[in-house]
Amino acid sequence: MADERVTETYGNQQPHTTVIERRSGGGGMAIAIVLLVAVLIGGFYLFSRGGAENRRDAAVTSAAQSVGDTAKKAGDAISGDGK
Repeated sequence: MADERVTETYGNQQPHTTVIERRSGGGGMAIAIVLLVAVLIGGFYLFSRGGAENRRDAAVTSAAQSVGDTAKKAGDAISGDGK
């Protein structure tokens, strides 16, 4: 929204008119803030999903290790090599 002020000068000087306009840049700043918030939320979501996938991969690896250890023990017991 533009504010406009008109000043007219009379007296000993030559008459002249000065027009002063001020423009507001608040709309652009609001859009920038909204975009910044959206980027921050997107980054948080992206990094939190990455952590969940890492925990899932670690759980699968641990379960596979446990199954492998159990299979080795069963194989040792069957063959009589158990300690």
